[in-house]
Amino acid sequence: MKKILVLAEKPSVGRDIARVLNCNKDKNGYIEGNKYIVTWALGHLVTLADPESYGEKYKSWKMEDLPILPPKLKTVVIKKTSKQFNTVKAQLNREDVSEIVIATDAGREGELVARWIIEKAHVKKSIKRLWISSSTDKAIKEGFDKLKDGRQYNNLYYSAVARAEADWLVGINGTRALTTKYNAQLSCGRVQTPTLGMILKREEEIRKFVPKEYYSIEVLTKKGSSNFKMNWIDKKNNSTSSFNEEKIENIARKFNNKEIKIIDVKKVDKKRYSKPLYDLTELQRDANKRFGFSAKETLSIMQKLYEHHKVLTYPRTDSRYLTTDIVDTLKDRIKAVNISDYSKVCNKLLKTNIKGNKSFVDNSKVSDHHAIIPTEERVFLGDLSDKERKIYDLVVKRFLSVLCPPFEYVETTITGQCEGETLRVKGNKVVNLGFTEAYGDDEEEKLNSIPEILVNDILKIEEVKVKAGKTNPPAYLNEGTLLTEMEKNNLGTVATRADIIEKLFNSFLVEKKNNKDIHITSKGRQLLNLAPEKLKTPSLTAEWETRLTNISKGKDNKNTFIDEIREYTKDVVKEINKSNSKFKHDNLTKNKCPNCGKFMLEVNGKKGKMLVCEDRECNTRKTVSQITNSRCPNCHKKLELRGEGDNKIFACSCGHREKLSAFNKRKSEEKKNGSKKDIQKYLKNQNKNEETFNNPFAEALAKLKK
Repeated sequence: MKKILVLAEKPSVGRDIARVLNCNKDKNGYIEGNKYIVTWALGHLVTLADPESYGEKYKSWKMEDLPILPPKLKTVVIKKTSKQFNTVKAQLNREDVSEIVIATDAGREGELVARWIIEKAHVKKSIKRLWISSSTDKAIKEGFDKLKDGRQYNNLYYSAVARAEADWLVGINGTRALTTKYNAQLSCGRVQTPTLGMILKREEEIRKFVPKEYYSIEVLTKKGSSNFKMNWIDKKNNSTSSFNEEKIENIARKFNNKEIKIIDVKKVDKKRYSKPLYDLTELQRDANKRFGFSAKETLSIMQKLYEHHKVLTYPRTDSRYLTTDIVDTLKDRIKAVNISDYSKVCNKLLKTNIKGNKSFVDNSKVSDHHAIIPTEERVFLGDLSDKERKIYDLVVKRFLSVLCPPFEYVETTITGQCEGETLRVKGNKVVNLGFTEAYGDDEEEKLNSIPEILVNDILKIEEVKVKAGKTNPPAYLNEGTLLTEMEKNNLGTVATRADIIEKLFNSFLVEKKNNKDIHITSKGRQLLNLAPEKLKTPSLTAEWETRLTNISKGKDNKNTFIDEIREYTKDVVKEINKSNSKFKHDNLTKNKCPNCGKFMLEVNGKKGKMLVCEDRECNTRKTVSQITNSRCPNCHKKLELRGEGDNKIFACSCGHREKLSAFNKRKSEEKKNGSKKDIQKYLKNQNKNEETFNNPFAEALAKLKK
């Protein structure tokens, strides 16, 4: 009997698929059943070969050997995971296997993971594609009922290969050219370098910004016993402020002990709709803004909620819309989240006729995957970690809010006149909470309540205030706003942006200040001075990203694109080699490297300070201090761990100092008395027990008891 080989991307997904397909013979690296054999990769098992594999001379980094442009880029099996590759290869080549189902992540990178393995195993068998957006049992079953012809995804594969080869050609040659030219660890890439350029551009805007002082007038008046404020309005431009201090002072003086005559009261019914559903970038932005999570951290949490808990759909999506076929499943998804704080809104929605509309259902705005929403799998909140709960909460609330009616209110605008000048105040009255009910206190409207006022009312001015302010410079970029800029400039994809940001930190090209603001380092600033001009701006990379998308749609040719990248790579190497610029380490310390004896550089890593050997070939690294998750007993900020061995101490910016031994002793005492963590764990278990009984039969049982 012929069998079908299913290739998943990770063991956890493979085991889930195997269970659904009734495969129960657990072997070494695969699971077999009567009809299916399920095996898995461990992420990439095959990658592009290093330059060394094209010749001995490339083992040494020399400018005269650049650019490295092999006629055809080779792939190699990754040594670390070669055992699993051999297992997969053996299963692919079995005589009783007649068909292969690619079940890796449904996206460009997932396609590359599988195709490179199949190519390297030299297999030529019929290929089908499993393309699903959630990993629940139901989604897997439905996906296998609707398997697609693998050839439909050939263009997606060509696009993935083009991306990988372009990154190799530009990255390897650019990095080797910079490093050999300046004898320093300098790396460049088609996405990371323009991203670094945007960070520098923002810092330059802040540096050049000159604040300007402006002035406004606020008057205090009252109707009956209700006090409220009105603002002066410039009749010329409808602004509430002016840069002319003298003008403002003169107007303010005119208002003293005068009365305001109300000349207009306008009431307008207004609606505000929920923000669209989440794609990955928007979710990363919100998680960074609310919880300080890095882009990489949010993706990692999302991946666990998708793969392990199976409560959210596929994370690496760039769409904020659903397709029409999802509409029929909305009721089941609401039932799955009908627990805890979500119940009030869920029960309301379940009593209505849930329909999709153009605000969140649009097939034309979904490419590979729809927006991130809950699956039909019932969640047990007690199973989620604190961070997982936070991300899950964001997604569920946004999902429920798009299904709710809009927030409705009446906006009242009151305009008055005094001494020929205009004064105005706006107030709002809630008519229907709408989608804000899904958010509770998180989305509570900040409403300005004002008393009932009629045209021709005369109001006495109680107090006049002149307020001064200064125009603000642009804010430093943080991970959330950097993601926005990358998206706006078409740099990277939803799947790659988090890794690019992480690479900038790991290469010490940027650092964090105030625990959130991203600042360029001296090394990053110098790198941009040394990098080729075209590589520093987003326009070229954005153009390439568009080309890659067109290749995936069959509108562009992979070979033509790579030929152009090869020519560009030659220009990159030429430009770097001709440069007369110099690179200087301005972070050199007096500490010597314990391995080679050269001086060490002090750098700010993402989690603390490090010493790094100046010799790129030695690459010795040593932690000086690191930001920990332990909190200061006085101000509760994160503590920094400094020193080595028995001399390690915890230090806080508030001045608190504590030896590691004393810290451990204090923690040990707290443990005996039951720590805050123990209490939270206990409460979590209690909640889990309660949730177990929060099921569809609860209401019916309650009625029976009556």
